[in-house]
Amino acid sequence: MCQLLGLNCATPTDATFSFTGFCQRGGATDHHADGWGIAFFEGKGLRLFIDHESAAASPVAAFLRGYPLKSRNIIAHVRKATVGEVCLENAHPFTRELWGRHWVFAHNGDLKDYHPKLHSHFLPVGSTDSERAFCWLMQELAKSHASVPSVAELTLTLRELVPQISRLGTFNFLLSNGDALWAHCSTKLHWLIRQHPFQAATLMDEDWTVDFADINQAGDRVAVIVTTPLTRNEQWAAFAPGELKVFVDGQPVG
Repeated sequence: MCQLLGLNCATPTDATFSFTGFCQRGGATDHHADGWGIAFFEGKGLRLFIDHESAAASPVAAFLRGYPLKSRNIIAHVRKATVGEVCLENAHPFTRELWGRHWVFAHNGDLKDYHPKLHSHFLPVGSTDSERAFCWLMQELAKSHASVPSVAELTLTLRELVPQISRLGTFNFLLSNGDALWAHCSTKLHWLIRQHPFQAATLMDEDWTVDFADINQAGDRVAVIVTTPLTRNEQWAAFAPGELKVFVDGQPVG
């Protein structure tokens, strides 16, 4: 299985602290060494970095840990391959365009023999069940709305679509269009909110403590979503199996 990391923020925020601990799970403290990736939304733009090497050893990941990029929506992934070979086109997150916006998706799980009927506009580049599921979701969202829907409307549609995939296997995922971040739990996913008054946090996978009170303002707020808690001294909440949450401006809204 893979691991997921997502940040949804009220103000542009860097993921250096969380990403540093998360990378160690890509081959150092855990066995998810079959590729990694991270996507940063910046307005309508998107910075995407993917690699088929392990995150713990990747020079690209090391560069990003030392070069903070600020964003309001960030999705990262470390892969343990189950369906599809270890190669660049199978590295998450995946991206597609819909309604003139970038969409980003990363999946943790296994959908055996999953081959949905796909139309020509949304087709997979690689060979993973994850990318096929993403293409199907994009296809069905496009079919369900004639114009750009609100976050609330998108959430309602996703609540109808997601069970059609999750009944076929394990379907933990993160999805964002730059306005919101949707997180679905099939088996395991955790979340927390960092906000004023900020506290210190210590990573589980790296010897690093940060006092967020020293680097944040009163209006800053960050929702962190991850497969397994990243820190040892913060209160993480577990998703319920089958739960879909949507985060906007660093807090859950549905």
